[in-house]
Amino acid sequence: MTSKNVFFDTNILVYAFDRAAKNKQEIAKAIIAEAMGSGKGQISTQVLQEFYVVATKKLGIEPEMALTAIESISALNIITVSPEMIKEAVRKQTKFGLSFWDALILQAAETSLASILYTEDLNAGQKYGFVETVNPFT
Repeated sequence: MTSKNVFFDTNILVYAFDRAAKNKQEIAKAIIAEAMGSGKGQISTQVLQEFYVVATKKLGIEPEMALTAIESISALNIITVSPEMIKEAVRKQTKFGLSFWDALILQAAETSLASILYTEDLNAGQKYGFVETVNPFT
């Protein structure tokens, strides 16, 4: 079990429910289950919102089933995005040259005291302060 706090970007959660990407689905399910078991897994309200949209639009999951998935995902620790986090994300966007949405994910990971951000969107191994990005699929 992991001893570090970890934060999940939306794409990792989406893969846990994506039957078309079996290998990624297995990896995503395993790391999410480990984080849930250890109590060290974090997500944000942004991640929950993005998950719902991608699950229903891209994966074709019915809204009721997506809600069930959100209820299970909610076993992770959830960081509520605040106005202060949004302001810090704008600063990170400028400092690191990220999209606003990626900067907000990074800010939420930092706020949650995660040392690992599981994502497919940022450069694997990149450190942003004390948060390191890890692509679990490479």
